[in-house]
Amino acid sequence: MFNKVAELHKTCFPHRPWAADEFRDLKKSGCEIIASDNGFIVWRTVCDEAELITIGVHPHARGTGIAIAMLGIMENEVKKLGAKKIFLEVSAENAPAIALYKKCGFVQNGLRPKYYDGVDAILMVKDI
Repeated sequence: MFNKVAELHKTCFPHRPWAADEFRDLKKSGCEIIASDNGFIVWRTVCDEAELITIGVHPHARGTGIAIAMLGIMENEVKKLGAKKIFLEVSAENAPAIALYKKCGFVQNGLRPKYYDGVDAILMVKDI
């Protein structure tokens, strides 16, 4: 499974791919990972908060609703664990992801200047 997710991550993010061992380590640390042929999502839940670690959809499958569906699955799962909110960070240059998160009910609640190699990270949250 980890090799498959790493290959898909490389397709989604060719400029900064993660290795299979990184996904394996995330799983060992308590993260949940859901993956299909065209998408993946990784998150962790701690107490009453959940953090979206990463989400990706194969470039050929973007715009088909896969990311929205995966976010919905994540939200349902973290609610079962008692989470009251989900938070994430996203590159200020990633307009498609920001639009997706806003469409799914996330709002900006902070900024980390120059967090991604000189690019700001937008902090977002969704109360659930």
